[in-house]
Amino acid sequence: MASVNKFPKALVLALDWILYSVGATDNCHVTVTQPRFQEAEQSAHTALLTCAFSAHGCSPSQPQVLWFRFFTNRHEDLCTPECTNRQKFQVLASSQNNYSLQINDLTVNDSALYFCGIAFADSGSPHSRQTGDGTVLTKGERHNTEEFNSMIIISTLLLLYSITVFTILTVHKIKQRLLNRSGNEGQRTENCKISSGRKIFRAIAQELQKQRYAEHCHQPDHLEDDTVYQNR
Repeated sequence: MASVNKFPKALVLALDWILYSVGATDNCHVTVTQPRFQEAEQSAHTALLTCAFSAHGCSPSQPQVLWFRFFTNRHEDLCTPECTNRQKFQVLASSQNNYSLQINDLTVNDSALYFCGIAFADSGSPHSRQTGDGTVLTKGERHNTEEFNSMIIISTLLLLYSITVFTILTVHKIKQRLLNRSGNEGQRTENCKISSGRKIFRAIAQELQKQRYAEHCHQPDHLEDDTVYQNR
């Protein structure tokens, strides 16, 4: 069990390193906590999975709350952030930093590993998008330890696939943003050169105009001297 729990942490570290390498310098840092296990009674019709987070250096805006669940052979995106089945799943805010996933019409088929994710979409920091360690929800009798371990291992592999896809999309988006920023800086530099050239040309034109004005004002003095000389 201890070795399995190390996989999500290693994946998060790898994702952080990739995002830092492409220039993400935001200071937003999110930590997500979830209860490790939760068991619903056989007669229960609803289940409430809790998710708490802390945010440091992030914007005051409300983050996106995401929920996923993993089975032994597949996974589902429940709320990203809109819920795919609003009658079945609801995201509730119990306080500013605490959210819950309410599962209605609870059945044995809802027994799975549920992950809560918190994302500050306006931040470029790799730490602004984090998931918890997951909550194993069971209804009725508890599965044996081997089944739990098997489900967690397979779910971790599925999580690796999801993180890989998410990493590729995020890196592509950040690179595109950097390329656009570089293009804008080049355009600003070119505009500065054109503006500087216009200023130089305007200064030369003003200087030539001053010289012409000086020559024009000086010319009548010569003409007046010649006229006086001739009269004499």
